[in-house]
Amino acid sequence: MVIELLSNASPRLAHNAIGNTRSMIGSLRSVVVDCKDPRGLATFYAGLLGGTVDAEDDTWVVLTAPDGRRLAFQYSPQHEPPRFPDPSGSQQFHLDILVAAADDAERRVRELGATRVEEAVGEDLFRVFRDPAGHTFCLVWGADQ
Repeated sequence: MVIELLSNASPRLAHNAIGNTRSMIGSLRSVVVDCKDPRGLATFYAGLLGGTVDAEDDTWVVLTAPDGRRLAFQYSPQHEPPRFPDPSGSQQFHLDILVAAADDAERRVRELGATRVEEAVGEDLFRVFRDPAGHTFCLVWGADQ
């Protein structure tokens, strides 16, 4: 199998990479997160990642990070937080947030309203947290971009 490597790709990720060697069909515009409080969760992630929060209405709020990446938050009255690390549950998704100093980043995300997932295992280069809606995310350090 021939794999085309991006110049900034992590060797670990590139080794297992597969993909479309033809032209792409589209580009990722946003990652959309279901929650009961879109504005509140967008504000939490703006505190974590920086950026601007724009609300079309109470059901759709977009955070645009300084690098242009978008997280959108969509109202879902039936949203139930994931039951991670319960093996019968699912994380649904999680974000890896690259940080320079883990202890400082942990203090700051807790101030924003995150809670630590104490039951997580193998946290040598990451720590697992829940955002205010219960979605898991990791603070990671010592990794390539």
